[in-house]
Amino acid sequence: MATRRTPGNRKPRRIDLHSHVIPSGMLEAIARDPDRFQMRLETRNGAPKIVREGGNVFPLHTEFSDADLKIASMDRKGLDVSFLSPAPMVLFYWLDADVALEASRIVNDGIADMVARHPDRLKGMGTLPMQHPDAAIAELERIVRDHGFRAIELGTSVGEEQLSEPRFRPVLRRAQELKVFIFAHPYSFTPECGTEHYYLRNLIGNPLHTTIMVGNLMFSGALDDLRTLKIVLAHGGGYVPYQIGRFVHGHRVRKDTRAKTRTSPERLLRRFWYDALVHDKAALRYLIDRVGADRVVLGTDDPFDMGEDNPVDRLAEIRGLSTEERQLILGGNARRLYRKSL
Repeated sequence: MATRRTPGNRKPRRIDLHSHVIPSGMLEAIARDPDRFQMRLETRNGAPKIVREGGNVFPLHTEFSDADLKIASMDRKGLDVSFLSPAPMVLFYWLDADVALEASRIVNDGIADMVARHPDRLKGMGTLPMQHPDAAIAELERIVRDHGFRAIELGTSVGEEQLSEPRFRPVLRRAQELKVFIFAHPYSFTPECGTEHYYLRNLIGNPLHTTIMVGNLMFSGALDDLRTLKIVLAHGGGYVPYQIGRFVHGHRVRKDTRAKTRTSPERLLRRFWYDALVHDKAALRYLIDRVGADRVVLGTDDPFDMGEDNPVDRLAEIRGLSTEERQLILGGNARRLYRKSL
């Protein structure tokens, strides 16, 4: 495994933009009042779980709330910096306005506390109560002002609503104005027909939700409106880079796809950044060729079992990359997105 780069080393720092946490303050709040957050903590088969009202069950990793364990994981993977984003199950888009804002504040303050333990190694991504846009803007401004956050994680949808909906435009526009980039992560606890078994809700559903979000952002004209907003897509961009030709063809032959934008999806493909988490070197090689090395970043999905344990080694397997291209993917692109020293 590659040795971690120190700040004084001339080599670029290796930066992970896809690493999840659930701060201890949020876990304590759920334990105190599970009804308020419609979620509870349980032990099943000897292992801790976090259970959403309605039956969705997720593993509760100790690393979620322990900054020192996160650093140890990064060291094993040869990473210098990780952006901490909330695990998707605590985005809390289903709660009423006051509780949703409370939950967002608890999570964001907890992430800031974790970052403060290792400020050279950890950076924060905030969460917003997106189902209430006014509250979301207020919380966005607070975490930029009080915590210095330069990134937020948003679900690819807000409940059953798409981010391209006009009511979310003020939130996205404010993020653009504040030069805060967005990390878009799949968020759905409702299986599509046919994905109820074999973990297909994740294997197929997660990339599908990203693809749906991107299609809506492209064809709605939202990206024409938000010309400098920066969005990073999890899991290699879902199916978008591999089916972009279908988007382009549809935009050419279908009037409904041109109703709100004349901009071809081909041009909009590079409006996004893509993490390298595709679990296959041929797919990663294609992704880099299709969107450009200047649009790909490292992502591990730590500590989930669908994550990447050897992100640096995985990139090293890709032949034909120049030194400059490797450095961009390892950390250069993340530094450009962050707009501050890393």
